[in-house]
Amino acid sequence: MSLSESGFREPCNPILLNRRSLLLGFSATTLLNGVRPVQAYKGERMIKVALIGDSIFDNGAYVAAGGEVITHLKHELGGKGDAILVARDGAVVADVPKQLSALPDDVTHLAVSVGGNDALRNIDVLARPARSIAEALSTVADVRDDFLSAYAQMLDKVAELGIPTILCTIYDVQLPDPAQRRAANLALVVFNDSILREASSRKLPVVDLRVIFDEPDDYANAIEPSGRGAAKIASVINQISTEHEFRGSASLYSKQGKRT
Repeated sequence: MSLSESGFREPCNPILLNRRSLLLGFSATTLLNGVRPVQAYKGERMIKVALIGDSIFDNGAYVAAGGEVITHLKHELGGKGDAILVARDGAVVADVPKQLSALPDDVTHLAVSVGGNDALRNIDVLARPARSIAEALSTVADVRDDFLSAYAQMLDKVAELGIPTILCTIYDVQLPDPAQRRAANLALVVFNDSILREASSRKLPVVDLRVIFDEPDDYANAIEPSGRGAAKIASVINQISTEHEFRGSASLYSKQGKRT
């Protein structure tokens, strides 16, 4: 997520929602669904996870050396595989296709965390006057519709690659003013609803950062993950990419090691 337009950055709260399952060995059914077969860690082929999106993954500017999501993920993967950082601080949904074009051929998994900066670009909606609650909700619905369309188009580009993909929700912000924080987090619900809808319809697993980030120390500032938060993100992504079978079954991960 980016500070650029709002003057603050947003924290991340992971949970994992998987509307079908993650990967490690694909069946013929998976091939028919157009997903590239990956042997993952079972000896024959090491996994390689590409982090796509914004500063939820590209958080190096906000933490001490070693606190980056990519550093934690490489450590988590250990001898099972590797990870690369393609995400860029400040990126929006429309930037993802360009990031995808930079992927090396040996990537086996994608983790996509984007949308926070799209939300920040619409922060002014919270201050717009309205003659009624219905009018205010209609304005928010327009923002939701635009985001849902952009997010769906982005996932169409992701799907073309046929690589097992993990999505992330947008975590709650930790603004110092309680009223602003409450309003902003309520507004984020419409963005997260769009992400979860698309994840469900495409049967993709989702890390719900809103649940995983459950302590103040998970944030480096109002809207960026700390080294502690980064470690939580990396732990769940490692778990999914190395243990989950991407066969189209729904799963929701609220904590590392737990799914519903």
